[in-house]
Amino acid sequence: MQSACVDELIKCFKEQADAKAAMPMMKYMRDQFEFLGLPNPVRTGLTKPWVKKFDGLTEAQLIQVVEELWSLPEREYQYAALSLLEKYKKNSSAGHIDLLEKMIISKSWWDTVDTIASHLVGAFFLRYPELISPYTERWIQSDNMWLQRSALLYQLTYKKQTDQERLFSYILLCKDSDEFFIRKAIGWTLRELSKSDEQAVIKFLQQHKLSPLSHREALKVIKRTEHMSRSNP
Repeated sequence: MQSACVDELIKCFKEQADAKAAMPMMKYMRDQFEFLGLPNPVRTGLTKPWVKKFDGLTEAQLIQVVEELWSLPEREYQYAALSLLEKYKKNSSAGHIDLLEKMIISKSWWDTVDTIASHLVGAFFLRYPELISPYTERWIQSDNMWLQRSALLYQLTYKKQTDQERLFSYILLCKDSDEFFIRKAIGWTLRELSKSDEQAVIKFLQQHKLSPLSHREALKVIKRTEHMSRSNP
């Protein structure tokens, strides 16, 4: 039996569903997920008041709602689950990481995994740093590409708080991967790090050969900065 708050969201979403708009959304996601056809502004407009209305959920209730939303076939419900978790991310217990891990490996694609890794997991590990090693070391060495990507991306917003030694070691463990999403994640996380420590990224790239994609992505901000400097002597 679904909880009342999930039933209410289903009703709101279905009232605005647009089967015609759903088709290109499905195609964009390579037909991996069904969609109701809610454009982002419409979905956000419906989700925000719903999240506010169900304030004060206990952790058990939160997990139940999230799992119910994650089980529904249409992708918009997974996005709503992420919005709900974003609201409660500062109050989660240490056991919350198991829910996030379950979400990473279920209905996995970049649209949910990247939000989970860089926002939810990233915030979680800042609160529970003692859990970083047990989880991320297992993730980076797993056979699951999305867990590996999450181990690379959880520090994406850390800036000067980035554990560079850990990040670089994780990159070296998977730098020869044939997976596009791993090569892209390597470049992305290095690019973000270059905004706070350009020299660390340059030195790392000089010392280690990465895939052309990873190397190119890593240098985007550095090259843009160099171009601006030459243009404005």
